[in-house]
Amino acid sequence: MTVPAGGALVAGTAVAGVSLPGIPAVAPRPLNILLVGIDPRDTHTAPLADSIIVAHVPADRSGTVLFSIPRDLVVRIPAFPKSGSGAQRTKINAAMALGSRIGERSYSVAQGFELLAQTVGNVTGIRSFDAGAVLNFGGFRKLVDAMDGISVVVDQNVVSEHRKPDGEPRDRLPQCPGHDNCHRPYVGAQKSYPKSTGPVHFRGWEALDYTRQRYGLPRSDYDRQRHQRQFVQALAKKMKRKILTEPGRLVQVTMEVGRSLTFIGNGRDLAGWAQMLRILRIREMISVGLPGHALFENGLYRGEQLPATVSPFFAAVVQDRVKPFLVANPGVVDLG
Repeated sequence: MTVPAGGALVAGTAVAGVSLPGIPAVAPRPLNILLVGIDPRDTHTAPLADSIIVAHVPADRSGTVLFSIPRDLVVRIPAFPKSGSGAQRTKINAAMALGSRIGERSYSVAQGFELLAQTVGNVTGIRSFDAGAVLNFGGFRKLVDAMDGISVVVDQNVVSEHRKPDGEPRDRLPQCPGHDNCHRPYVGAQKSYPKSTGPVHFRGWEALDYTRQRYGLPRSDYDRQRHQRQFVQALAKKMKRKILTEPGRLVQVTMEVGRSLTFIGNGRDLAGWAQMLRILRIREMISVGLPGHALFENGLYRGEQLPATVSPFFAAVVQDRVKPFLVANPGVVDLG
């Protein structure tokens, strides 16, 4: 996969970064957008892709399809001369970090996105992405708060690994003072999200906390991926219903998120892309989970892998025939 030369928009300011193919004012073709959530520990730490979601918009602009790429999927990440990274076989979430290096302890999210986009393209067959967005944890919290919260049905009982009921960070074991010292370092009371029959209103910190959880869930990260897609759907619906109908509201929301957002728009600013939401049938959005499973080599867990049965789904995305494929092949992927 190649990503042609161009630029990225960071918090409303054009910077050198990723270029993507041109998009005409009226595009009678499908669009593919790469959405990435990152968890940078600080400005001197390479960002890892904690959440990777592809949004496929059909040519007729109906039934946008969201599907997650498991962050621990073991793939071949290509060499990337811009960062000096050689080709290697590892988890896909490392592509963002490997591609982002621009100097000693200095990293570019936009440049890291470029290598991640290439790697996701190699997995899916999508030759290029028409747009992309990278949002860090703090930015996601700010985004939800700027939209006055988001309401989502809680589809299973979820208990937080990270937060107390009042939202404060949980206490750590004495022997686990730092981030990477222990596998599960937290102790004490936990915030819980009981299964609900109707939508539950989430504040920013709750939305971030909920979408981070995987421990204790029957399908671990695959349940977490589903929850993340649910919030993307809810954000898109509220954006169309509330934000785009109020003059100046999108600018306000973008300013509140600030530099937490890196938007790659191929010559169109965030406002231009947001206007596309007006013609999308958001309520027909389809959420797809890929049926991955653990990869063991020499008795050691290496990450996740996808079965060969997923390949026809990727082909359907590239050929813009996802809905017919899902009807003809029930059970190949998970819906929801």
